[in-house]
Amino acid sequence: MKLPGAPHVAYRGHELFIEGCALNALARQFGTPLYVYSRSAMLESLAGYQRALAGRDHLICYAMKANSNLAVLQTFAQAGCGFDIVSGGELERVLAAGGDPSRVVFSGVGKTAAEMCQALATGVSCFNVESESELTLLSEVAQGMGRQARISLRVNPDVDPKTHPYISTGLKGNKFGVAHDRAAEIYRHAAALPGLEVVGIDCHIGSQITEIGPYLDALDRVLDLVEAVEAQGIKLHHLDLGGGLGITYTDEQPPEAETLVRSLLARIDARSHGHRKILFEPGRSLVGNAGVLLASVIYLKPGAEKNFCIVDAAMNDLMRPAMYQAWMGMAACTLRDTPPVLMDVVGPVCESGDWLGRDRSLAVQPGDAIAVLSAGAYGMSMASNYNSRGRAAEVMVSGNEAWLIRERETPAELFRGERLLPTR
Repeated sequence: MKLPGAPHVAYRGHELFIEGCALNALARQFGTPLYVYSRSAMLESLAGYQRALAGRDHLICYAMKANSNLAVLQTFAQAGCGFDIVSGGELERVLAAGGDPSRVVFSGVGKTAAEMCQALATGVSCFNVESESELTLLSEVAQGMGRQARISLRVNPDVDPKTHPYISTGLKGNKFGVAHDRAAEIYRHAAALPGLEVVGIDCHIGSQITEIGPYLDALDRVLDLVEAVEAQGIKLHHLDLGGGLGITYTDEQPPEAETLVRSLLARIDARSHGHRKILFEPGRSLVGNAGVLLASVIYLKPGAEKNFCIVDAAMNDLMRPAMYQAWMGMAACTLRDTPPVLMDVVGPVCESGDWLGRDRSLAVQPGDAIAVLSAGAYGMSMASNYNSRGRAAEVMVSGNEAWLIRERETPAELFRGERLLPTR
């Protein structure tokens, strides 16, 4: 029996498996909390984009903020992906995982001069510039290094992606990108600045988008702008259409990646822009449904108004429910014959916001393992050490093989860089 939004997670008899590995066995071997990822699920998700783009000049840049584990990056690098980064630290991770810097695009609203120097020296493919101030600084940095920075402007098309406001990025009130109605003017300014080479245009309207319509609306506005900019004599060689495609957490029905991409390509061709290189920056849609977070039940706590299932994973391990009120699917790793009980699944962190799921019907006992589903994106990458809790271990599985790809943090590692005051 397969579970919603988890194509490689299924019950075999009474035991829950990810690919060919029993999740209970992984919990016993590696301990909990534990993130577990299916390599096959990642590659199958990527294949949808690759099929749709076959025969096109294109680059798929994995948006690594979704999950930046080195083994995850290695998997996508070996499959031919580039990377979308938003910090110098992420660039270092790409290099450590064997990624090609010439297939990296550098996004983000707050690039520092030091990060610009690092990216130029490394040879990234393109900077997705998000403000006029950034253009000025990048020009100065590139000039000082005797380099030419290839740039695209991230344009804010003011299109509603119909998603959570915290992950909407393409509206006028969002901090991202340059205003659509000023973009042609800013392109003229960029083309005149020394040390810069204008090569493309970038647009990203949000995350967890489950409809094609907002993408097509944004694309039409981008193509209008491309035509206006090129009428000024400025050539744009690539279209970067961002990412943001949603996944299934509960009953969402997002389009398949292949369907989305083919719809966008059809619109591009219909408007005579098919000669341009196409970039996509998928993140969540590649890794979200590929991962689970395993937690062990510590206590069952009946209450006057609520029953609580207290587990050893917490909001520091998985921030999405507390931050976005996100619904995450849950499943017991062993099916019991006892009747399920309605309860809130909560962690040990000292915050009322420390919950992983509310009003869940589960048949579990202390010591049982629970799998939080669709936890491959914005799980470990957003984890913290609040309450001096070490971050979880991570495991990658392929078939019936499992590899530890991140060790669990120890208390000593948490305060390794701290210093006591001198004693008198």
